[in-house]
Order: sequence, then structure tokens, then C-alpha cells
Amino acid sequence: MAKIIGVRFRDAGKVYYFDPKDTVYRYNEHVIVETARGIEYGTVIVTPMEIPDERITQPLKEVIRIATPEDDERETNNRRREKDAYKICQEKIREHNLEMKLIAAEYSFDDSKLLFYFTADGRIDFRDLVKDLAGIFRKRIELRQIGVRDETKILGGIGICGRPLCCHSYLSDFAPVSIKMAKEQNLSLNPTKISGTCGRLMCCLKNEAETYEYLNKGLPGKGDQVTTPDGRHGEVQSVNILRQLVKVIVYTNDDEKELIEYPVADITFIPHSRKAKPQMQKGKKGQENGEKKAAEQERKTPEQEKYQQAIKKAIEKQNAVKEEKENAAAGNSAEGAEDGEVKKKRHRRSRHRKKSGQAQGAGENQSGENQGGGNPGAGGGEDAG
Repeated sequence: MAKIIGVRFRDAGKVYYFDPKDTVYRYNEHVIVETARGIEYGTVIVTPMEIPDERITQPLKEVIRIATPEDDERETNNRRREKDAYKICQEKIREHNLEMKLIAAEYSFDDSKLLFYFTADGRIDFRDLVKDLAGIFRKRIELRQIGVRDETKILGGIGICGRPLCCHSYLSDFAPVSIKMAKEQNLSLNPTKISGTCGRLMCCLKNEAETYEYLNKGLPGKGDQVTTPDGRHGEVQSVNILRQLVKVIVYTNDDEKELIEYPVADITFIPHSRKAKPQMQKGKKGQENGEKKAAEQERKTPEQEKYQQAIKKAIEKQNAVKEEKENAAAGNSAEGAEDGEVKKKRHRRSRHRKKSGQAQGAGENQSGENQGGGNPGAGGGEDAG
């Protein structure tokens, strides 16, 4: 465990951790710390506490000192000078005819660097602009391109809810927001209604996303088949997530449709996360009166019995056809095996006959040659005699 304090350098900015050593710092107290950008003036947001070492980016730098009245005055002076620097940079951008939008100017606390934040559609060649600004301010100039969400965070504004923007008032980091969050909250998918001032999805969609995700786990979806407390089957027309109510379309005895609203605890349905399992989810009331509901569900209307019998016959017919095909395939394979054996035997016989015929022909030829070879010798003997 390590002892830390949390310091923020801008309103609703990111919180950085520092080592307080043995000094006690109070909430909202100004301190002077050393950062990668140099000496900075910040505000204590997290009072001294201990956190695991895994959450700390090493090395953990120490707090230099508590801000003095001179440090407070210097910081106020820097904020005032930033307005003048903003106007000068805006004029230079117009002179160089650059397609960029200047957002803010920021002086470092030690007055060693001046940062300008801007937005642009693409890459901008601002080398000449930096030279002009360095000649005017006589210090290191840095231009940093940011996105539209960072632009809104710096400038601030009022949201469609009538309150200050979350990113400008209290959000330290931008949490990922997806269209799935809007769907789970049954919000209109109209981009103008779920988008913030920056043009991206509103950050507040993340605030209640986990709650809606938890509530949706126990609700059926639109179009799902459910069983009502009186044993009737119906189709879900709509759901009320916060009140946990479900509107179901059921059929009356006169084959007419009727829309009835039930608490989700009173109906039985297959949940989305377990559709692969043949288990039914029951509410509290359904669990208490399980035997009664089972008896009611066994009572089937003539239409349901007729429908189930038709399905049963179709399944039996399908199984019979399948079994017949399997038997036919097995028979064909057996016949094919017998034909193969017969063909092999015929082939062996023909090869045997062929070999025996070749051997017999070869023996006849050899005997003929021997006889022909003796005749000349005999004739020669007669001549000699």
C-alpha cells in the first residue's frame, strides 16, 4: 500500500497522484507539484489515503509545497494573460489562412511554455504560425490538436436537460458510450435526441447503463411468448423496465385479442440469456404457487390439443421417413459390398485363367522349338551317310 493525494490542475480535469510524505493536506487546498510538463499549480481533490501499489504509475513524485499567496496571485495573472494570448493567436491564424479552430490558450505555472489547443478536420502545417508566435511571446510554443469531445469539455455549455455539461462539471475521463446503452434504456434512436453538444453520444447514457442492464435481465423481450397467471399463452407487446410491468396480447375464448398488463413476477417465460436451456423462469409469486400454475397449464383448450397432436404426428412422420432412408442406405451399402466381393472373385478367376493360358502357350512353343532343332541334325546325318 502507498500513501497518496489526488491533485487536479483544471476544472473537471484528470486526477493525478502524488506522494504527500508526512504533510497533511486538506480538500480543495492549492499545492505546487512537479509534473512531466514542469512545475504546476493544482488543487487537492483526494485527501491523503492509502491505495494498492498496482494503481500507481511509478515513480510517484512528491508534493513540493502548499501554495503561498504569491503562488495564487501568479496563477491568477497567468489566467488573465491567457485571454490576451488567445486573441493574438486568433489573429495570426487568420493572417496565415489556416483551416483550424482555436479553442484555448494555457500558460504553464513557471511561465516557461505556452500551449494552444485547436481542432481541425485534418493535419495542419502550422510551422510558420509557431515561428510568429515564438517571436511575439519569447517562450516555447506548443500547438496541440484535440477532438470535439475535448473541445466541449474545455468550453462547457448547457445540455438538453438544462444542466451544465457533465464533462465540464465533474467528469474526469470520457467513458466509452455505445448505441446499445440507448437501446437497453428504450430511448429513441434519433441522433438529435441522444447526441450531446459535441455531436457524439451523450456521456450520461453511461450513468444508468448498469442499472438498466440488470433490470432487463429479468424481463422478456418484445414478441416473446409467455404464460400468464391464469394459464393462458400470450405474446409480449411492450415492457416497462423501471416498473417491471409487461403488456401481453392474449386470446379470449371468443378468439379475440386482449391486451393485459402483468407484473413480471406473475408470468412465466424463457429468459434471453438462457434460451438454449429448456428451463422456465418464474417470479416469486410463480414459485410460491408452482403447483397451482402447473395444474392450470395442464388444462388445454381444444385448439391447443389439436395443434399439439398435429405437431406430434408431423414429428413421428419425419422420424419414420428418416429411419426408412437410413435403412435404405444401409441396404444399399450391403448390396454394394456383395457386388464388390463378386467382382473381386471374377477378377481373380480371369487373372488365373489368363496366367494358365499364357503358361500353356509358352510350353507348346518350347516343345516345338526343340523338335524343330532336331530335324536339321537328322537330315545332316542322312546326307553324311
